[in-house]
Amino acid sequence: MRTIDVKEIIPIVKKLCIDSNYYIGDDVIDKIKEFKAKEESETAKEVLDILLENYELSAQEKMPICQDTGVAVIFIEIGQDVHITGGNFEEAINEGVRQGYQDGYLRKSMVDDPIIERKNTKDNTPALIYTDIVPGEKLKITVAPKGGGSENMSEVKMMKAADGIEGVIDFVVDRIKRSGGNPCPPVVVGVGLGGNFEQSALLAKKSLLRSLNEENPDPKWAEVEAEILKKVNDLGIGPQGLGGRTTALAVHILHKPCHIASMPVAVNVQCHADRHKTATI
Repeated sequence: MRTIDVKEIIPIVKKLCIDSNYYIGDDVIDKIKEFKAKEESETAKEVLDILLENYELSAQEKMPICQDTGVAVIFIEIGQDVHITGGNFEEAINEGVRQGYQDGYLRKSMVDDPIIERKNTKDNTPALIYTDIVPGEKLKITVAPKGGGSENMSEVKMMKAADGIEGVIDFVVDRIKRSGGNPCPPVVVGVGLGGNFEQSALLAKKSLLRSLNEENPDPKWAEVEAEILKKVNDLGIGPQGLGGRTTALAVHILHKPCHIASMPVAVNVQCHADRHKTATI
């Protein structure tokens, strides 16, 4: 049994909140360059150049890539041989978020009541925390800030098995078509299949954590991802909705078993920055 004090968690979460908003992943930069080389629209090429310049400036100046620094979505993998001591685990996570958003000069976007009072909590807490128990004695923390513009373009649909894979593809492509320039394309498209209503949405969000340089390990799903990506880029929405063939950088699919009467499908859209950082204790 390994013991981890919550005091170790707070500074790590703080740093992940800041770093995920300041430093865009190399996989994103690589993909932007890759798509720019294939892009036919001069306007689209110019926009992609601006994105690359913004990534560089964000890192150099140590400032957030976007004014919407997002809800703090946090994925935790706790080894089953880990014992958390010294205080409340979720309170430690939220304290790390609180310090990160304060000291990193990140916008606080959380409201305590979703519809009636909508008062800002003023420190971007509470975080949205998802915890998995895994083998081992390590604690893995991933912070994935999620902006409102892309999140608002997400959707869950309870489809029928008879709709088949073509029905799924049509739904995903139509969701991106209806999104237009709202989610700040080029986007990353997360797709969750199976499970039930709520798990499909969580699968879609988790799928966004995969590196853009990694293909789906299952060849049949890698083929489906490639087909959806082509159809999405053929929509012509383009970077920031200004036209072109670079509407999405990648499509990622995660799936789980489901009930014989159901086929839940969720689409979680991520903006071009695809922000997330991970640390392991």
